[in-house]
Amino acid sequence: MCAPLVMEEVARALSRRAFLGMGLGLLAVKALAQAEVQGKAFSRAVDLTHELSPEIPLFPGAEPMRITTLVTVRQNGYYGNRLDLWEHSGTHMDAPAHFAEGGLTAEKLPVASLIAPLAVIHIHERAAKDPDAQVTVDDILAYERQHGRLPKGAFVAMHSGWEARWRNPKAFLNQDASGTLHFPGFSPEAAEFLVREREIVGVGVDTLSLDHGPSKDFKAHVTLLGAGKYGLENLANLAQVPPAGALLFVGGPKHQKASGGPVRAVAVW
Repeated sequence: MCAPLVMEEVARALSRRAFLGMGLGLLAVKALAQAEVQGKAFSRAVDLTHELSPEIPLFPGAEPMRITTLVTVRQNGYYGNRLDLWEHSGTHMDAPAHFAEGGLTAEKLPVASLIAPLAVIHIHERAAKDPDAQVTVDDILAYERQHGRLPKGAFVAMHSGWEARWRNPKAFLNQDASGTLHFPGFSPEAAEFLVREREIVGVGVDTLSLDHGPSKDFKAHVTLLGAGKYGLENLANLAQVPPAGALLFVGGPKHQKASGGPVRAVAVW
């Protein structure tokens, strides 16, 4: 709101020549900023984030979020809500501290780790036949044979096609009569391989958990988060992103003592 007022004051204070000079200086700064990212121009951007609402799928036992309107434009002159929610709701981050005692909480993660080359591994065909499908070491190696070795600082995402169930929480959890969940995830062996053999910042899934549904020990979580990596769960639109060549931007949570929290994740290329 104050930008036009500021610029009006600046225009009055500077001569036209000085003002134009400042404009050229700003253009130079912009050009420098572009040079610092190696002149990369992005023509596509995809939102990898589901909309948060009280109706979204949640891990069993978690309370649905509540949105309480506190003020409205008509009554108060401005609009605002109070949000009450479990940190691990919707498209969200699992910080290392979520499974690792003494691990980094979300607000302490290095900001550079929130910008990463995005590698998307597709297992949707297998997952369509087997809801308990997992990303395996063989899947990672097959990906690398086609797209090259995972780059340093990569974020590795699983696309299983599970987001098609997002608007049906019962189908998304896919719980059987015994209470066991069934959906795809990363195998413990793949998690171990990524931690020990590759230099990644984190992994993501389009399902409810980094581990596949039947897991009881959450070994993929323990391995990845225990190594200081972060996870993103309930990602959206991964089918619209190329397997290699995109860059991931994560608007991560920054409240104190964050075991995680909702994010806005975007892929550009």
